[in-house]
Amino acid sequence: MSRRGLGGRFGRGARLASTGVRSAAGLAAAKARQMSGGDVDPEEFHRTTAELLVDVLGEMKGAAMKLGQLLSFVDVDLPPEVRSIYHEALASLRDSAPPMDPARIEAVVAEEYGAPPGAIFAEWEREPLAAASIGQVHAARLDDGREVVVKVQYPGVAEAVRADLRNAEAFTPLARIISPHLEVEPLIDELRERVGDELNYEREATYQRAFANRYKGHPFIHVPEVVADMCRSRVLVVERVRGRSFNEVADHGTDEDRQRLGEIIFRYAFGTIERFRLFNGDPHPGNYLYEDGGRVAFIDYGSVKMFSRERFEHMQRMNRTVRHGDPQQLVARLRESGFLPPGVAIDADLMCEWWQLYMRPILAEQPFTFTPEFATEVIRSTTDPRSKYLRVLRPLNLPPDYLLLNRIHFGVNSVLGRLRATNDWRAIRDEYSSGGPPATPLGELDRAWWRARSPVYDPPA
Repeated sequence: MSRRGLGGRFGRGARLASTGVRSAAGLAAAKARQMSGGDVDPEEFHRTTAELLVDVLGEMKGAAMKLGQLLSFVDVDLPPEVRSIYHEALASLRDSAPPMDPARIEAVVAEEYGAPPGAIFAEWEREPLAAASIGQVHAARLDDGREVVVKVQYPGVAEAVRADLRNAEAFTPLARIISPHLEVEPLIDELRERVGDELNYEREATYQRAFANRYKGHPFIHVPEVVADMCRSRVLVVERVRGRSFNEVADHGTDEDRQRLGEIIFRYAFGTIERFRLFNGDPHPGNYLYEDGGRVAFIDYGSVKMFSRERFEHMQRMNRTVRHGDPQQLVARLRESGFLPPGVAIDADLMCEWWQLYMRPILAEQPFTFTPEFATEVIRSTTDPRSKYLRVLRPLNLPPDYLLLNRIHFGVNSVLGRLRATNDWRAIRDEYSSGGPPATPLGELDRAWWRARSPVYDPPA
């Protein structure tokens, strides 16, 4: 990675824009050569473009790199052979992004503690374990012998990310053309609030402790403990967890391991919402570690949201309406939840059909298998200009609370699709939403833990 600064607002935007221009120009030239009978290798073109994106996004860090990490696992609407090229290249941003000079990271530690890492930790490894969008992780040991990982924020990244978010306002006119009833400003405010959380490691520590408290003693969900007195605004210290990465399990694990991992991810994502009105909004594969013994550690809490009781009840009512297949009632629910502005008419049957696509893993005949094709179909339904659903989706607003929830759905679809996870997802969801009986052996373990945790067992109504 370049050792220069992260760059100013306009320099960063110009670099990213020039990458897009070069990619578009290259594609146009390739098509022209193909039409004139010239030789062109589409695979080589896309591979070169993907590598260029990795170079630019990796160097820029911040919001731009986070976009690359999201694209690395979400099944965007591209032909499979092209999609795999971009996934493989961009995965490096997720799993082993370009690290920053250790001296610059150690300078941040010294600024936060008033002393260099060697004076704060009994042991400090200069080479990072991982590099991510706004910080990188180093292994260390405390004076009491505990092994920890230390996430340190890149110098200058907070200012760079905030500049990226200021640039986001430039997309308002375009967003209104695409979706004329979309209230863009509240969405941008919500995005700024959530990203602000990610930039404050002391706040992330608070969120992680909240999850750790809720899942204390859980039989298969592990939230690493935070070393609270060691955390600072740009330094996060947590217990070190060892395990196989998601990619290792997905590519080389047994089918039993893949199915177990998929079920645990599903239970964590949706069970946390149903039980605690809380969710972790960053469902990418780099945040899962499959421990020996079959527990899964969930390791990143920079993007967390808690729903108000009122919003949560709206969500539950809407989900029940979709499951019952009542189009007119769904339109009423959309209006009360802020999705459908007053006076705007839509095709209720088509709207209900789209929501049933969105909720297919729950509504379809069980067991249901997540696939990359299903994940792509859901995304295509909202982005493909030829999609029949656009005429009912375009008039909708997106309430700010749902901004990260959509990311959860799209991300979980893609993650479980890669695992080809198969289960009775409806019965599993019912365990949490209506107190249904345990649907699997993991459900039995979870129910026993929940009853022990809650002396008066009272399933959600």
